[in-house]
Amino acid sequence: ISMAFLLLLLLLQIRRIGCGDLREDEQALLDFIHTFPHSRKLNWDESSAAAVCTNWTGITCNHDNSRVIAVRLPGIGLVGTFPPNTLNRISSLQILSLRSNSLTGPFPADLSELRNLTGVYLQDNNFAGPLPEQFPPWDNLLALNLSDNHFNGSIPSSISNLTHLTVLDLAKNELSGDIPGDLNIPTLQLLDLSENRLTGLVPPSLLRFPASAFSGNNVTVENFSSPPPPVTHSRISLPAILGIVVGSSVLGFIVIAFLLVYAHGRKDNTTAGGPSKEKKSTVSEPRDRTNQRLTFLDGEGNPEFDLEDLLRASAEVLGRGTFGMTYKAALGDANVVVAVKRLTDVGSVGKKEFDKQMEMVGRIRHENAVPLRAYYFSKDEKLIVYDYYPLGSVSAMLHVKGSETLDWETRLKIAIGAARGLAHIHSHKLVHGNIKASNVFLNSQGYGCISDIGLAALISSTRMTRRQSGYRAPEVTDSKKASQASDVYSLGVFILELLTGKSPVHVSGAEDDVMVHLVRWVQSVVREEWTGEVFDVELLKYPNIEEDLVATLQIGLNCVAVGRPSMGQVVRMLEELKTTQSG
Repeated sequence: ISMAFLLLLLLLQIRRIGCGDLREDEQALLDFIHTFPHSRKLNWDESSAAAVCTNWTGITCNHDNSRVIAVRLPGIGLVGTFPPNTLNRISSLQILSLRSNSLTGPFPADLSELRNLTGVYLQDNNFAGPLPEQFPPWDNLLALNLSDNHFNGSIPSSISNLTHLTVLDLAKNELSGDIPGDLNIPTLQLLDLSENRLTGLVPPSLLRFPASAFSGNNVTVENFSSPPPPVTHSRISLPAILGIVVGSSVLGFIVIAFLLVYAHGRKDNTTAGGPSKEKKSTVSEPRDRTNQRLTFLDGEGNPEFDLEDLLRASAEVLGRGTFGMTYKAALGDANVVVAVKRLTDVGSVGKKEFDKQMEMVGRIRHENAVPLRAYYFSKDEKLIVYDYYPLGSVSAMLHVKGSETLDWETRLKIAIGAARGLAHIHSHKLVHGNIKASNVFLNSQGYGCISDIGLAALISSTRMTRRQSGYRAPEVTDSKKASQASDVYSLGVFILELLTGKSPVHVSGAEDDVMVHLVRWVQSVVREEWTGEVFDVELLKYPNIEEDLVATLQIGLNCVAVGRPSMGQVVRMLEELKTTQSG
């Protein structure tokens, strides 16, 4: 009994310590914001420590809401000198963004105490004076943006000690002197020293950066050549290649597949089509019309189509997924186009169980969830009818060669939409069980939209493709035992996929003979190397997004950690990024 009592006291003490840390973070934030006026009102309430993580504008906490890890207050009208002994007390702080304010004074020296920083964004302020001769020992710093201020003096060579730095932006200051030769940090991918007062030769080690990185200075660039194109590995996996081949072929056999499914014992009356890409077929009346109809779930009294319309429709294979083949069906004069999925591996599911699951899924109505329009059940065949999304899946957009590159705003909207859709699914006490890029589409507003809701619960097989295994949480060994927490993990993998442009399981190496697990790869790079290879090189072409990239990376890593946030928390963190971006 005494041992149990001691353990209880220990647990209570640990909880008190955790609350104390958050209270200290809260007080540090209040001391900071009360120091100077700000034109934009903040909803920072002093009454509750818990509100810091759930309600305070610009504040992000870790997954268990015990510490503040990010402070983002761009453009809120902060005026005056950066107050000492305030934010440096938030010892777990990883991201600090105070860009686009009117902060003055020297570089904030006490930020050197924040050893966990990964991103510092102080651009577009009125800081002045020299940069620190000895830069802080920020071992994990990925991005440093001090552009558009009034910093003067020389560029300190100690910046080269930031060995994990990927982005360094010192543009539009008053820096002078030579460019340090040892500024060539191996991990550095974006360098901007433009519009300063720098002189001398550009060090040969920095000639890998474009001439624009040094424009607006009095520097000499000798033997300058454009940087070599980045080395990237092929992003097309074998399933994607097969999908391209199948989807781009003339698919006359598809109609035959439809006939084989529904027309056991029937005779086919086919009409020859012209040289069109899609072949059409007319199905004769079935001899047994028992249960030969679709069940609609959207309350339509007069549905736009029926089973016979589907059988007569022009069809095109869209791809094969975990749950079966998906077709695009153009009905009538193509005024109605739907996606039809023929389910496999559900032979043991009875009609009652199937109907119940479809009714539950049919109640999901959300702009970020692909609606289930209708379904068909028979002993041998099960069909699911969805709305058709003409832009295709996010997987194809990311990994199919020739697809238009997705910019950062699009990727962020995709992540936000997918998170909103999954959060809504969870609010119905449902588990998705198969979150992956090929199950996310773009809605009319460009946000992610989740499909294949509720199908994982019907699948009798636990077989996984190599790519699917990359999305699955380590604790899940059976698809039927997926949980909301494992859904969060899968969404985290999807977020990392959007950031890196890499499949969840992909090949690497000189001969593409090394299998790489995306989550483990990102974690190893973040914790050990910061080689700058984390982000898709296509994203690094866009200016002023480093802060959002780092913040989104942190969200993705939180989702694949052991203690994961809820989907509501994930949505809030992503939406806060979007608000910050627009602000």
